[in-house]
Amino acid sequence: MNRTKMLTTGIVILMTLGTMNAQKKPYLDTKKTIEQRIDLLLKEMTLEEKVGQMNQYNGFWDVTGPAPKGGSAELKYEHLRKGWVGSMLTVRGVKEVRAVQKIAVEETRLGIPLIIGFDVIHGYKTLSPIPLAEASSWDMEAIRKSAQVAAAEASASGINWTFGPNVDISRDARWGRVMEGAGEDPYLGSKVAIARVKGFQGDDLAAVNTIAACAKHFAAYGFAESGRDYNTVDVGNATLYNTILPPFKAAQEAGVRTMMNSFNILNGVPATGNSFLQRDILKGKWGFDGFVVSDWASVREMITHGFAKDGAEATLKAVKAGSDMDMESHLYISELVQLVNTGKIEIALVDDAVRRILRVKFELGLFDNPYKYLDEKREQEVIGSKANHEGVLDMAKKSIVLLRNEKNILPLKRSGQKIALIGALAADKNSPLGSWRIASEDNTAVSVLEGMQKYKENTLQYEKGSDLTVGKTTFLDELVFNTTDKSGFESAIKAAKDADVVVIVLGEHGFQSGEGRSRTQLDLPGNQQELLEAVYAANPNIVLVLNNGRPLALPWASTHIPAIVEAWHLGTEAGNAIAQVLYGDYNPSGKLPMSFPRNVGQVPIYYNQHSTGRPVDSDKNVFWSHYTDVEKTPLYPFGYGLSYTTFDYKNLKVGKATYAKGEAVTVSVAVKNTGPYDGKEVVQLYIRDIFASLSRPVKELKGFELISLKKGETKTVTFKLTDKELGFYDNDGNYLVEPGQFKVFVGTSSENVQEVGFELQY
Repeated sequence: MNRTKMLTTGIVILMTLGTMNAQKKPYLDTKKTIEQRIDLLLKEMTLEEKVGQMNQYNGFWDVTGPAPKGGSAELKYEHLRKGWVGSMLTVRGVKEVRAVQKIAVEETRLGIPLIIGFDVIHGYKTLSPIPLAEASSWDMEAIRKSAQVAAAEASASGINWTFGPNVDISRDARWGRVMEGAGEDPYLGSKVAIARVKGFQGDDLAAVNTIAACAKHFAAYGFAESGRDYNTVDVGNATLYNTILPPFKAAQEAGVRTMMNSFNILNGVPATGNSFLQRDILKGKWGFDGFVVSDWASVREMITHGFAKDGAEATLKAVKAGSDMDMESHLYISELVQLVNTGKIEIALVDDAVRRILRVKFELGLFDNPYKYLDEKREQEVIGSKANHEGVLDMAKKSIVLLRNEKNILPLKRSGQKIALIGALAADKNSPLGSWRIASEDNTAVSVLEGMQKYKENTLQYEKGSDLTVGKTTFLDELVFNTTDKSGFESAIKAAKDADVVVIVLGEHGFQSGEGRSRTQLDLPGNQQELLEAVYAANPNIVLVLNNGRPLALPWASTHIPAIVEAWHLGTEAGNAIAQVLYGDYNPSGKLPMSFPRNVGQVPIYYNQHSTGRPVDSDKNVFWSHYTDVEKTPLYPFGYGLSYTTFDYKNLKVGKATYAKGEAVTVSVAVKNTGPYDGKEVVQLYIRDIFASLSRPVKELKGFELISLKKGETKTVTFKLTDKELGFYDNDGNYLVEPGQFKVFVGTSSENVQEVGFELQY
């Protein structure tokens, strides 16, 4: 039989089998709409099977090995075989996923496929920079492509759902999970949320290389008191509606298919049991038709919060509030059937939750082909491909922020220089991968040492100086920092004395930020500050490269060190990206998505603050809003970032002085590259509503454009401000656009701006 004939025969067989299955199971009939198929399936499901769809288990045994015997693993296995599991997480790899999917599809009564979830936070195996670093690029297309690479690799490994993007806005660098988000600003955060959702989900959720996204954590998790993870949140409605919720709403409007609730309480109510958030706003006012998954065991944690007396009450409150799927609390599966049978929970609430879950499974195409993601050849071809490495390298370079470059010490000369490379992080191949990279392999990052060794025309000497940490450095370990061992200082100092220029790589270990990694200090951990000062005394011609997952307080370095490069945790290609920026093969264009404080006492610190009644020292006395020991301004403000070239802003203007209701306000500015290199600039626009029914921030980002300029080139950038940019939410969640005076600020950061104004008349 020839190939064409074999293919035709195979298609006929598949069509015949599909017709037979549709006759046997009408919900498999692809001629019907998804909602019709869900209706048909719901009619056939028992209450236990419905509750099973609301139950998510973590991978609990070696799925390619024998079935588990004894304990909770055996019980979970029996639940899977009965169709009482709707989703599994952290099961990955085609062989492993096929094993669990085969049980769900071929051994259960209805054959409902599992949705396989995984924390694909900044890549799967080939890692992009941490999300906070990606936000520093202000390049939405690059961020979309980065998520696209992550989706391609994850889907090739059998995964069809990621627990990302994290769209939490946070103003507190002490909170370790700032590394997962886009920083302090709701406008930038909304744009990043849209880019990442579209990157993960693509244009077709049923395509084999896309995965369902999950916006998290709904809501206000980034405002945990004192920056301590899982802590209480207490914010007003103006902050909730205008700062916290906009990125979630943007994700919803971009079509995100799932959302995850958060660990914190809000107004005394845990988010998992919060009807106001999940029923009234998300599913009500916004019309979200995907499903909500709890965070890990957050249903059960409502007991610890003191909001529920036991598992039954926690289940009742969570379901009534709109939490559709229980991640690893094991409460829905043990309590929900009884709650429905006793009339404490209406079956309609269960049906609504199950409909939402099934809808996403149908949209993913899992009912039509449960094994569509399970192609071992594709797994081998896609994961770790050359194209993926090129993609994350591009993202890494765009994520780097140049904080300081006195005397133009950067870029480094290509030849004839003796360079001392110092710091344990400079040779580290694990830390640059950052936190939340559970599918990657340890020690697979390109180190800064390896990246710089590719530039062979200079003499490069590496010295560690000192170890950053002692003991284990894994995802689950608390890190212990080396604060006493200075045995490597002498060699580092000698290398610095003999060098023309020193490149010193300092910062945080990749596992020092992330979930559970809150800090009370934002300085360089361990004895790194002491090492920096000792090296500076030997040779002040220093380039400080920072590896970190949060803003740091660097008052000494910002005063003494001539060049500072914020390089974050940049992922798999970190060392190559950093070397290419240091040598000028790539001109840095990143801008900070979070303010850097002068010291931890300023935290939380953010640019879009409200004016106090006494913002300045107008009376020349002590009674005004300030600190007595340090300036109240940040060390490096939101939107800040230098280039190897310079940019000049001129001729800022609005189209006219007065605008009527509904008219788009036009703002234009001419930007010229006045320096010696071609470069990119993020042109930023901020507004201030001077008088309003609620006090408005002194500045709010409402537009930005990333432009490329050749040496000497000038471009005119034009912005349009509509009601979407000029309004705000009141304390009841109503969107208002009020007449009055507005200021417009345009410039290179939130502080370095020019100003014009206009009036909005109704």
